[in-house]
Amino acid sequence: MAVSNSLVKKTAKTGLTAYLTQDAVKKQINSVVGGKNGTRFISSIVSAVQTTPALQECTNPSILSAALLGEALNLSPSPQLGQFYMVPFDNKKKGCKEAQFQLGYKGYIQLAIRSGYYKKLNVLAIKEDELVHYDPLEETVEVNLIEDDIVREETPTAGYYAMFEYENGFRKTMYWSKKRMLAHAEKYSFAFYKNGGAKSLELLEQGKIPEKDLWKYSSFWFKDFDGMALKTMLRQLISKWGIMSIDLQKALDKDMAVIQEDGSADYVENNTTDVETNDVVADQDLQEVHIDAEEEQGESSDIESEFFNN
Repeated sequence: MAVSNSLVKKTAKTGLTAYLTQDAVKKQINSVVGGKNGTRFISSIVSAVQTTPALQECTNPSILSAALLGEALNLSPSPQLGQFYMVPFDNKKKGCKEAQFQLGYKGYIQLAIRSGYYKKLNVLAIKEDELVHYDPLEETVEVNLIEDDIVREETPTAGYYAMFEYENGFRKTMYWSKKRMLAHAEKYSFAFYKNGGAKSLELLEQGKIPEKDLWKYSSFWFKDFDGMALKTMLRQLISKWGIMSIDLQKALDKDMAVIQEDGSADYVENNTTDVETNDVVADQDLQEVHIDAEEEQGESSDIESEFFNN
């Protein structure tokens, strides 16, 4: 059997050992990743679980199913690469924690590029004073980017720009101000809205949130607002105007879902009440991981649950 027991034995603390060494599970892994890649695949799961300790509390099948979907899409679960994430969420209905499959904005880019349709694809945070002019009618943009990378990194974000160009020359662009993105996050992200939204984000960025209260802000909209915004821009742009490969359609369809052993997707309950049902179905990004407001204060800094919104 290609999946090495010796590797799994070294990872007993992850809680996956007994599960991953079962013959049926090893057979399932090898059927997806191929015999010679089984050890590499298990190593990637172990690394992801070690990086996010809260994953150790999730059910083993949900971790494996999310990882297998990412593998089938040829994406890496490495948090450093940001292609997809296995994110813990507390399933109140089942009384357990499960791992969701979440596509990162870099995963969008990878899948779009592989489709072969796109000559150019870019998404960028625009810093304060960089935007000279954006014409939404002609879809032309003029910017004066800060040349010093360090200075630019430290400069507050003013908005977000995304564009693609097909090989045949068709081009589409989009720009959202940060104010619009904040309104979008507050409307569609329950965790962001209920914990103070834009006002809390500003206090968090200024370091004015007491350490004892930081557990409330584990949503990625608080932890990495720009990253969430970039995913939002790509999803808005590609899902409405772009050509999507089979893999990209699959990734979008199962984004923010717990993947069952049979491959079906179990989506997190949506808390937004002011959007049409069809929008919810089309934009699974609207779905949120719910963090119980009554959870113990020290717990959920590791529950990096959330979506990279629509």
